[in-house]
Amino acid sequence: MQALTINEAASTTGWSARMLRYVEQAGLVAPARSASGYRLYGAAQLQRLGTLKELLAQFEISLSDVAFAARLSTNAELRDTVQSWLQSEASRPENVEAEDWLRFEQDKHEKLIAAA
Repeated sequence: MQALTINEAASTTGWSARMLRYVEQAGLVAPARSASGYRLYGAAQLQRLGTLKELLAQFEISLSDVAFAARLSTNAELRDTVQSWLQSEASRPENVEAEDWLRFEQDKHEKLIAAA
């Protein structure tokens, strides 16, 4: 099989070797592996990388956008949860008075930040 190493693929496509690893980790391109574990990029992977670049440019999106879209297409729970969140509207908790709602949300965020 004719194939390029990651450095040769990087040189050919204009992506860095680091970015090619990220693209693979995100599941957007799956290069073959040599017996010793080296990534091998064939014609199909090079074509996929080229069309990925075109997609990013055409829609002015990032790799992380495409990676997330890929996750949405394969993870029904994630897709349903995101869709539900997009359709939902904020609502004040029943146990919080209207005049206290802003402070309640601020406190909640401060706790989340402190826990991170």
